[in-house]
Amino acid sequence: MNTQFPFLQKTPPEIERLISERVRAIRKKRKISQQKLSEISGVSLGSLKRFERSGEISLLSLTKIAIALDIDDELAHLFEDVPPLSIEEILNGKD
Repeated sequence: MNTQFPFLQKTPPEIERLISERVRAIRKKRKISQQKLSEISGVSLGSLKRFERSGEISLLSLTKIAIALDIDDELAHLFEDVPPLSIEEILNGKD
């Protein structure tokens, strides 16, 4: 969270949209139709279409899509290298 400049933060819908755009671009680059991705991921076609249109999706469905596109490592490593926000956080982390 950007506590110094909160107006620079993205909203949850903006973040969802960015993620859905990235996943859609990967799907298209790999020349996989929505129908095919639905079949190989086990995510309903309606959910996949809604995700690409609005960014809304469950974490379980996003994980299934990531596995089907072979990008699950990206998802598995999410939040791994989060920088500290304060000196207190750094000091508290040195247990």
